[in-house]
Amino acid sequence: MKKIRLLLVDDETDFLNAYARRFARRNVETTLAASGQEAIDQVRENTFDVVVLDVMMPEMNGLETLRRLKAIEPDLPIIILTGHADSRVLIEGMDMGAFDFLLKPVGTDELYFKVLDAIRARHRGQP
Repeated sequence: MKKIRLLLVDDETDFLNAYARRFARRNVETTLAASGQEAIDQVRENTFDVVVLDVMMPEMNGLETLRRLKAIEPDLPIIILTGHADSRVLIEGMDMGAFDFLLKPVGTDELYFKVLDAIRARHRGQP
């Protein structure tokens, strides 16, 4: 099976490092970005199968990052994560082209299977 290329974006470094270790055991090559700007730079310079993006980040929030990533690569599936169940934010993210969303705390299996769903949908040509 081909290695999955995941961009994981969150300002919480403990979260990034923990999931990078967990995903490494599942044949996922995880690139970490601690800010929206880092995520944008990574997408401009590299190829990813999927992005997992936190909504609540300083400087550039996840929704603005989502908007800019979609402008760069419209077909890139992006899963948004939030610790706040604000339905208005989630609806806005879905309207902006997010593949789906998950609420924190999220289990490794749940996030991994959502990543797989996003990649399968991309290969089928679904948004």
